[in-house]
Amino acid sequence: MSATASPVIRILTADEAARVIDDLCEVLSDGVNGGASLGFMLPFLPADARNYWQGVVDSVAAGQTVLVVSEIDGRVVGTVQVGFASRPNQPHRGDLMKLIVHRSVRGRGVSRLLLQAVEAESARRGRSLLVLDTATGSEAEAIYPRFGWQRVGVIPDYALWPQGGLCGTTLFYKRIA
Repeated sequence: MSATASPVIRILTADEAARVIDDLCEVLSDGVNGGASLGFMLPFLPADARNYWQGVVDSVAAGQTVLVVSEIDGRVVGTVQVGFASRPNQPHRGDLMKLIVHRSVRGRGVSRLLLQAVEAESARRGRSLLVLDTATGSEAEAIYPRFGWQRVGVIPDYALWPQGGLCGTTLFYKRIA
């Protein structure tokens, strides 16, 4: 992967997501193995992610999820999703999920580009409010305020770190339209 190539951001259809599922598995595996609290435990291999990503592909096909990727030299190196609230009283809201950037390309603005793209696409699809939760004390927690997300609070002992041990979750929101 080129150290100088610019990231390309794409919103994927279900068919496109299915074609890059191996890259998505690698990005998720890298995140979990790097200590990110993404809902999985160690040990974790790229093959362990296949069922998860197939569910995302199905959700994209059903119009319930927007999947955005960042590619460098044709390989997926980052991803983020927004799941759309399905309740009749929440047609304006989406849940930001799984912002993951491969450790090999961190520090190159990939998170910013992914967030900008997923926020714009969510607004285009009629959403005006996004919410998320992320592991308290994680590297990810520090990212969101830099991009205009508002911290709401912390729920203690919400989940486990991939290596074990309880961690809290910090809640954020952002008005996008």
